[in-house]
Amino acid sequence: MKAVIVGCGRVGGFLASALDATGHDVIIIDLLTRAFDRLPATFGGEAVRADGTDEEALRRAGADGADFFLALTEGDNRNIMAAQLAREAFGIGTVYAKVNDPMRAQAYAELGIGTVCRTTMMVDALLGAMKLPSGSEPSVRPGADHDHAPIGTAAATGHGEA
Repeated sequence: MKAVIVGCGRVGGFLASALDATGHDVIIIDLLTRAFDRLPATFGGEAVRADGTDEEALRRAGADGADFFLALTEGDNRNIMAAQLAREAFGIGTVYAKVNDPMRAQAYAELGIGTVCRTTMMVDALLGAMKLPSGSEPSVRPGADHDHAPIGTAAATGHGEA
């Protein structure tokens, strides 16, 4: 399966390595070339220096036809922008964005973008370590199911054959 990851920080780099090691086709994108130093020498995927919020850059990097898209930079806005492009411009079905704000994580999941909220994940981990009940907010929210045909296609515009 083909995975595109935007952001080669600690999480993105580790996930790219894990997916590559299990035989997935991995493309990891970051603005900084030095970010790719986190990848092991055995990494067999593609490391692309580009802006993950730029549609043409994603197209050149090979985002078309991806099975998974994960936006894992340090910026919530950047992650949401990249994830929206993946859903709307490329029609990728499984899309997740790392979001720090629990309220935004819920809102974007309802709009069809899966979210991973580091804040609620850490709260749950700490509560568990203290042997207390976990919080009420989920840390990982799949995106609500919507029609994800790429923008400009007959399916997205409703002008296709019936």
